[in-house]
Amino acid sequence: MAALRPSLKGARRLVVKIGSALLVDAATGELRRDWLQSLCDDVAALKAGGTEVVLVSSGSIALGRGVLGLGLGALPLEQAQAAAAVGQIGLAAAYQGGLGKHGIKVAQVLVTLEDSANRRRYLNSRNTLETLLGFGAVPIVNENDTVATDEIRYGDNDRLAAQVAVTVGADCLVLLSDVDGLYTANPHADPEARRFDLVERITPEIEAMAGDAGSGLSKGGMKTKLMAAKTATGAGCAMAITLGSRGNPLMALETGAAATWFSAHGDPSAARKGWIVSMKPQGRIIVDQGAVAALEKGRSLLPAGVTGVEGSFGRGEPVEILGPSGAVLGQGLTRYTAEEARALAGHQSREIEELLGYPGRAALVHRDDMAMIQRAG
Repeated sequence: MAALRPSLKGARRLVVKIGSALLVDAATGELRRDWLQSLCDDVAALKAGGTEVVLVSSGSIALGRGVLGLGLGALPLEQAQAAAAVGQIGLAAAYQGGLGKHGIKVAQVLVTLEDSANRRRYLNSRNTLETLLGFGAVPIVNENDTVATDEIRYGDNDRLAAQVAVTVGADCLVLLSDVDGLYTANPHADPEARRFDLVERITPEIEAMAGDAGSGLSKGGMKTKLMAAKTATGAGCAMAITLGSRGNPLMALETGAAATWFSAHGDPSAARKGWIVSMKPQGRIIVDQGAVAALEKGRSLLPAGVTGVEGSFGRGEPVEILGPSGAVLGQGLTRYTAEEARALAGHQSREIEELLGYPGRAALVHRDDMAMIQRAG
């Protein structure tokens, strides 16, 4: 099975999920600094090889409850939010210190479920993460536990990590866990349980094998990990579940540590573009022949090439892109409202601030948010 394992060093973009139980000592409530430094060393080694890395990290509530002396057990919502507010400061500082030793910039990104459910917020989150990665930073993503309530929560960072992987078009997702993979039964209770090295398809039989959460500090169980695997692999992202408690867990995985790998279906770019094409367009943008030529070369749609705007749409909503003859060239997520697009049509990107009263984005539809349906000509 080893030949079928993806290489982390070969990944273009990697998302790693770190659970609370790995970061925070359950007995003392203190950060496991040596372990965290070993993880940061792994991230630095991967980045040095050209892999972009995003970390989805739990731990703010677990760390904050220790600082506030709240002890173990379930917390009322207001206490959990207070613990998150306290713990997030220390958690961000710890990552900054660990990665800073390698000269790596760190950014904190706090999100809620609404940020992926709402197209405009989704697009803003994606643009922010893409920009941070472009600057060479490592985004540290966590659910915004200081404001999130049940109706706007992911509820666990396994699913959040999968959503982040889809958002940034990652080709590999690693869930660092308290077990070294998916088993036919709970390995802590059944000595005959057998680990899967590779799962090519998540069948109902495999889903039935998943257990519930087993840690007092973390919320995710195997069920949530399988949900994450469905999301990630369906978007062209391979996923691994592996034991995270050992030192240098990513390098251990890279050199053959036990894990369960879930095969990706397709590639991230194709999956994303398929998702964009499947949306119902809310309007149309007509472009000139110069824009058609630019789009054929894989470039973004700039306001200067727009000759007309039809319909009513908001930022982040899908629009059809039409050539001069009226043929549909593709579909994309617009970065401006219909009213703003009409104001910008035919103008240079440098004029955006003057026309709208604020410095906007250069592209009306970015190439990463566009799926060409047919080639012009």
